Amino acid sequence: MDYPLFIRPAAEAVASGECERGIVFGGSGNGEAMVANKVHGVRCALCWSEESARLSRQHNDANVLSMGERLDSGRSRARNCADLAGNSFDGGRHERRVAMLNAM
Repeated sequence: MDYPLFIRPAAEAVASGECERGIVFGGSGNGEAMVANKVHGVRCALCWSEESARLSRQHNDANVLSMGERLDSGRSRARNCADLAGNSFDGGRHERRVAMLNAM
């Protein structure tokens, strides 16, 4: 499957404000994250655990999560990661770095 054809529209929906956040899935999640991060305004994080999902939101203000089916140990972990996408951004010391990401 040519996943860029599906991932890019999802990332563009987040970047345009049509969607507040997004979740993309693939085999490993790596390629999907790479595609999403090509879209200006998207900060896509590859998540393989609840902790990686939580930190991506709190520290990096990730607005798209990428998860890999081959790397996930089950649906419950994917659901937990998706739930963590609703966490808020901590701001503070992380704001400067996120601003740098947004300027790129």
